[in-house]
Amino acid sequence: MRYTAILMGLVVSVVFFLAATKPNVVVDNAEKDKVLIQAILSGLGQMHYKPMEVDDAFSKRVFDLYIDQLDGLKLFFLQEDIDQLKAFEDQIDDEVSMSSFKFFETATGILEGRKKEVQQMYQEILAEPFDFTKDENIELNYEKRTFAANAEERKETWRKRLKYRALSSYVSKHNKQEKAKESSKDDPKEDVEFKTKEELEKEAREKELKNNDDWFKRMAELDHRDHVSGYLNAITSSFDPHTNYLAPKKKDNFDIQMSGRLEGIGARLQRTDDEIKVVLIVPGSASWKQKELEKGDIILKVAQGDEEPVDVTSMRLDDAVVLIRGKKGTEVRLTVRKVDGSTKVIPIIRDIVVMDESYAKSAILDYKPKGKKIGLINLPKFYADFTKTGGRYCSSDVQAEVEKLKAENVDGIILDLRNNGGGSLNDVVKMSGLFIDEGPIVQVKYKDKAPKLLKDKQVGSVYDGPFVIMVNSGSASASEIMAAAMQDYKRAVIVGSSSTFGKGTVQRFLDLDKAVSSFDELKPLGSIKLTTQKFYRIDGTTTQLEGVVPDIVLPDRYSYIETGEKEHDYPLGSDEINKAEYELSNSIKNLSAIVSASKARTAANPIFQKIDQHAKEVKEERDEPFSSMNLDSFLKEEKETKERAKAYEDMFVEVEGLIISNLATDQEYISQDSSRIARFEDWHEGLISDVYLEETLNIMTDLINQ
Repeated sequence: MRYTAILMGLVVSVVFFLAATKPNVVVDNAEKDKVLIQAILSGLGQMHYKPMEVDDAFSKRVFDLYIDQLDGLKLFFLQEDIDQLKAFEDQIDDEVSMSSFKFFETATGILEGRKKEVQQMYQEILAEPFDFTKDENIELNYEKRTFAANAEERKETWRKRLKYRALSSYVSKHNKQEKAKESSKDDPKEDVEFKTKEELEKEAREKELKNNDDWFKRMAELDHRDHVSGYLNAITSSFDPHTNYLAPKKKDNFDIQMSGRLEGIGARLQRTDDEIKVVLIVPGSASWKQKELEKGDIILKVAQGDEEPVDVTSMRLDDAVVLIRGKKGTEVRLTVRKVDGSTKVIPIIRDIVVMDESYAKSAILDYKPKGKKIGLINLPKFYADFTKTGGRYCSSDVQAEVEKLKAENVDGIILDLRNNGGGSLNDVVKMSGLFIDEGPIVQVKYKDKAPKLLKDKQVGSVYDGPFVIMVNSGSASASEIMAAAMQDYKRAVIVGSSSTFGKGTVQRFLDLDKAVSSFDELKPLGSIKLTTQKFYRIDGTTTQLEGVVPDIVLPDRYSYIETGEKEHDYPLGSDEINKAEYELSNSIKNLSAIVSASKARTAANPIFQKIDQHAKEVKEERDEPFSSMNLDSFLKEEKETKERAKAYEDMFVEVEGLIISNLATDQEYISQDSSRIARFEDWHEGLISDVYLEETLNIMTDLINQ
């Protein structure tokens, strides 16, 4: 995906009427909402790849999406509420054209009333003991539910939900107690307090009461802007699932996620029990260097330098984070309560925080059974610094990893794109160019325009040796471009699950503050991320909905379940365009022989046989998602589930003869930080028992030996 600023000339035409009609009235939320909805509709109409007519069909989509967003679990609304709201089902198009929010206001108003009813109701339900001897079942697939016909039916839905969750908690506590009893037999001196069934049941209800109280409190903290953002997202998502409205703070978080860096103190925070707690200090960050802020500290106040501190104890977490983050070189003073109960003011000079776990990394795989030394590059996402503030780009990072692996004289390179959800379109084009001489990588098409070829313009490749790419159903967007291009050139063998995710669209950001040339008093307005292009393989086919089918398909736990883009609401369709001109690389001499050898190994591999059986069981469980709420039956079901799980518990064994090591050039950098050492060790530990990696190493060996 490519996210860039929008040309101002285009934007002016999009929102001209907004600039020309600045109102002379007091600014309020209602005024901002009107400006937002018109700016968003104008931007979508002008720039979306396949803009919808704002008509009754649009209205129905928005209606369904917003009702699902408000109460997808069907826990609050009654059928009479839905019937009342149905009056708006074909009226939302007229409303948004007039900047009216009547449907939004009516729906949220009804929901708030129903939440108050439910809050009192669940407290009443949880005040009485549950009877776990009664024979009754619960439907766990919320998509099969209907809205309750009346308050009594809704109460029954909640009773079953709460009972099931309390039963799960009860069984967990019961099992721990039974284990403790067994341990006490071996050590009679061990002092263990055993609780009665009644006490365990009461604890389970109390836990469920707290969980629901916390949930309702979080919902109560949402303000008008949060609710409006949700409604605007129902509107944008009616165009396609990747077109979204991002409020200013969400856009900032998106940029941080994509760049892997931010300016701040380098502490991860979490709100628990009305307190903001430090749960992690990022290695190498300002907090880590300052060494006074610690995991477990509770942040009470935040001050900008020597200014008056602001109490954050009752503040929403995201609002507190805004106060704590800040520009490099500025000071923030945190008043914290330490674990021992003492209070301390901690001054921290903000700095760049780099989250290096999101960046490309490499390892050497010494595969003794085949006598091969293979380089592995793991790329979690196609990151880029879209803010252009000195951040990193995955294309240059991967090139550096390739150069380091070449210096280690590896026999081949594996690029692991499993669960890589995509990112920068520009970077995937550059990265693909590292592995081919020159030529087109992907075709991109704006609405009503001829496709444009994005090419690798650099003559010569950085690496021309044996190349394998690992993918799975979580590999999306830019990952699919990379895999598809290498497959079409026959440059790499693609290995993975039955298909990749199937996202063949490109998004860009429209900064609404720049788009709206007036109304400064209402800003910031946020941004819309909208689908402006579809991309196509160089062979003319699309990955949209279809994904990339690997050359070699390995069984996984989702083999029999539909996943990916096609499972979203309202995805764009799949089509084809003309093939581009390109020359095959001739890197793979006999793919059919490599595929046949892998199929034979996979069929004979007991681990893959178990994975396939497990996938069938996952499909069966999803098709029949019922559970008993009778204790004896529940325990029986749990025992059967555990026995099935146990069959797969130890199936992943260490790959025989595989030695994994860091690159010599990386060792000093890794050894500078104990947490970095631990992260790489954890990564290696996961790889050593990765049956997919083992088969990929065998495939790589066949490729090298062809």
